[in-house]
Amino acid sequence: MRTVLIRSPRSWLHAAVGALLSLPPALAAVLAAPPGRPLLLRVAASTVALLAVLAALGFPRAARTGCVRLANALLGTELPTPAPGMSREHRLRTTAWLVPHIVVGLAVTTVTFLLLLSAAVFPGVWLAGGGHVSTFGTTVPVAAGWRGAWTPLVSAVTLAAASYVTLGGAAVLRPLAQVLLDHRPAERLAAAEEELNRLAGQQRLARELHDSIGHTLTASTIQAAVASELLDRDPQAARRALTSIEETTRTAMDDLDHVLGLLHAGTTPTTPPRTLADLGPLTDGVRQAGAQLRVETRGDLTRVPATVSREAYRIVQEGLTNALRHGDLSSITLRITAGKDWLDVELLNLPAEARAPRRRPAGRGLDGIRERVRTLCGETSAGPSYDDEDGRERWRLTARLPLRSLA
Repeated sequence: MRTVLIRSPRSWLHAAVGALLSLPPALAAVLAAPPGRPLLLRVAASTVALLAVLAALGFPRAARTGCVRLANALLGTELPTPAPGMSREHRLRTTAWLVPHIVVGLAVTTVTFLLLLSAAVFPGVWLAGGGHVSTFGTTVPVAAGWRGAWTPLVSAVTLAAASYVTLGGAAVLRPLAQVLLDHRPAERLAAAEEELNRLAGQQRLARELHDSIGHTLTASTIQAAVASELLDRDPQAARRALTSIEETTRTAMDDLDHVLGLLHAGTTPTTPPRTLADLGPLTDGVRQAGAQLRVETRGDLTRVPATVSREAYRIVQEGLTNALRHGDLSSITLRITAGKDWLDVELLNLPAEARAPRRRPAGRGLDGIRERVRTLCGETSAGPSYDDEDGRERWRLTARLPLRSLA
């Protein structure tokens, strides 16, 4: 009973909205059939006017959105937000929904009004000294004194009946809302694709921020430590390290501006994404952080497709960031080879303090590299390996990206 009393006001409010929606079509039907015309013509004109106004009410997209929100808030449904765009089918389904909403709303509000009126009248007549009450076509005598003590019970019964009538109307409308306002299979597919695109955009944003800002913070932290050590012993070297921090931070701001531009649909970023053509500033920043970096390139990197070049730059950036964080700064080797069909990226570094490399936990950086390579249908690996030049065990990261379609 408590649940009934809690849910009834919302359901009744939904019915009252339906009753209010009946006013425009009812007024149009009355105005379209003035007295003095043949009955058949008046019926036809009223019907046409009624349908026209109902169609107009269901035409805007805002009408369908409003119906969905009302049903979710007052009927307890969980309907999805309407997809962008309104086809003819959507408008017809919205209009079809308005018909039962109006009919049931009128019926519920009318019956509940009569029941509530009865709940108030019977005790009122009894308290006033008795009398007769005419309701639903009959006259009921109400005696004064203890013989009329049954009227509060009638009031309670009619109140409960009004609640159940309201819930009954909601029970009729709820499944109709699922049929007429819910997404069709094509709409569900479009909504799912939109959600996937949104999640993919968030993942891309997180990857861009991790690669660009993470590299900058790592390099700046190392440069700050170098500047702190050299501040008293070699002020000029310390000043150079601080200048490098300033330049690196400015570059990070450009990267951040580019990434934030990705958030706004239709907005062109103010700075272009970095490619292999920007390797120079990247490797210079690593060297300024105190690392001994050797770079070997083979082939014409300018002929690498733009998409592959952008992803390869981020892969190199993340690999160098990991080398700065976890490796020995005295020996880092980067090899990039642009062949006829493949772009090969290889990064070698000694573990810190020349210890044998341990298996590192797969962090977000390596996950981002794998995701980029997988998207381009390439191959990647990361782990300990022996270098053929000196036989020392190093950490080796490789990425192989196709330069042509594999289809």
